[in-house]
Amino acid sequence: MKHFIYSLAIALTVAGQAMAQDNVKVNVDLKNVTDDKVSVTVTAPKIKEKTITYFIPKIVPGTYSVDNYGSFVEGFKAYDKKGKELTVTKADENSWKIENADKLVKVSYLVNDTYDTEGTGKHEIFSPSGTNIAANENFVINTHGFVGYFDGKGEMPYELTVIHPATLWGATSMTDTDESSEKDVFTVSRYPELVDHPIMYSKPDYTTFTVDGMDILISVYSPTGAVTAKAITPEMEVMMRAQKKFLGPINSTKKYAILLYLSDVMGNDAKGFGALEHTTSTTVVMPEAMPMDQLLSTLKDVVSHEFFHIVTPLSVHSKEIHFFNYNTPKMSEHLWMYEGVTEYFANLFQVNQGLISEEEFFTRISDKINQSRQFDDTMNFTKMSKNILEQPYKDSYYNVYLKGALIAMCIDIEMREASNGQRGILSLMRDLSKEYGSEKPFNDDELFARITALTYPQVGEFLKTYVAGDTPIPYENYFAKMGVTQAVIQKPGNPFLKNQQIPYVTVDANGNIIILPNIEGNAYMTNLGLKGGDAILSVNGTAYTVENIYDLIMASMAWEEGEPITLTIKRDGKEQEIKGNVKLPVEEVEGYKATNEAKSALRQAWLKG
Repeated sequence: MKHFIYSLAIALTVAGQAMAQDNVKVNVDLKNVTDDKVSVTVTAPKIKEKTITYFIPKIVPGTYSVDNYGSFVEGFKAYDKKGKELTVTKADENSWKIENADKLVKVSYLVNDTYDTEGTGKHEIFSPSGTNIAANENFVINTHGFVGYFDGKGEMPYELTVIHPATLWGATSMTDTDESSEKDVFTVSRYPELVDHPIMYSKPDYTTFTVDGMDILISVYSPTGAVTAKAITPEMEVMMRAQKKFLGPINSTKKYAILLYLSDVMGNDAKGFGALEHTTSTTVVMPEAMPMDQLLSTLKDVVSHEFFHIVTPLSVHSKEIHFFNYNTPKMSEHLWMYEGVTEYFANLFQVNQGLISEEEFFTRISDKINQSRQFDDTMNFTKMSKNILEQPYKDSYYNVYLKGALIAMCIDIEMREASNGQRGILSLMRDLSKEYGSEKPFNDDELFARITALTYPQVGEFLKTYVAGDTPIPYENYFAKMGVTQAVIQKPGNPFLKNQQIPYVTVDANGNIIILPNIEGNAYMTNLGLKGGDAILSVNGTAYTVENIYDLIMASMAWEEGEPITLTIKRDGKEQEIKGNVKLPVEEVEGYKATNEAKSALRQAWLKG
């Protein structure tokens, strides 16, 4: 018996060693950056095939755009155990075919970053899904931009080792298993899990707190140090506590990381602002020049959206998402749920938890309706989603955040009405999460039937008619169910932007910012006596030209009614100073208002239940 146990122990040890070698090991060197490029070495698992292809993603989940991350890779080489180069053929922009692959030991290559070339026309990669390489300063490691996968080996475990300067710290929702100050080691179960975990290296500036058993990490990179993690954490903590309270028992992750990169928009830096969701984290890019009040307000909307992705697609998703093909993807029919339900929750929770008023919620919904009608309102939403990478559907992508959220709202209303306020779309998502969960994907073409079975026949009819059909949604009918009707409402405007979009200012041949000639001034301009053709030279002591006009627009978003303001202008060739107080313009727009008190209880169940 002892001999048997001893032999079994040896067998298990050998088997364990064999299993340990049956993974993909990646080394990323952030210490020895050469010519703004990072060296990556990938140790291959045992390969039996004579040829194999190594892929860098063409597309990643959450972006729904072809970005060709392989175009940022150069110097790709493959080696056998003696260090001899194997023959490599670049098959396309994102893949390399390796001959004699049964002898392959490792591949190596260099990676360029995307931030340096944003706005140059060389690519259109959205900044939060891009990469940054600034030696000894900052590295945004969206892992799909640095690490690829061998064909057919994407389900193998990965071990990622990152060598970095001791002065930089890696913020991520992964766990570093190495105690060294210059080496981090992360292990994940498969390639999609690695792609799902970004890392940001910078000088440590982070905070942590716990919400209902979930550990939250907020890490900030601010080039000048103008914004700190400590400064934004109180607002973020209030928001995330409200989100967790809203979600209730849905708790798919124990750790969540917010990685905030603040960009110097005037330099060779990130210029696309927003966020990209991940299962247990989000990467956020914003301009550092944005006033703090505006930054916090924007983060509240952007980060809350990304956080709600822990419901879908994390807990509820199709096979197209679970087994995502990064180079020849098949898209799911259900962007209305992945993005639409998520965006709806990002607005609903704020009125539910008292962060915004009912009036502001209705204004937001009204804005979504007006914007969504700029798209083809008869477009079959499931067909659009399935073909989102192709025209004409590609150009309708932004509508998933607009009409997608409105679809979710109407389902919510249908369920509230049918259940006398007791059930809504949040309870539906909880039921779907229990049935499927992160490891059990559904079949794309079966979701509507399952939702109908879990809810009510009228929900199934809605999905058939308005989501899988080509009939525009009669929003007024759905609002009427909740005692809400159309009304003209007033909303605050921006001193320099009509309807938050159309500029009141332009730039002359000398690079000066001028108020558009022959324009009817808004309340801000008439209050200060500004006229069309006036050149704005400075505001409150800060000089402005075409070089920093963006900063002026950002600063104006934080101005408050009645605050003192001093401008230096040039009119008819002469400089003059204007002193006064800010008067914010007010715009009248079509919106919605609660009018039927008989529906008050049902409306409260919808918005506050």
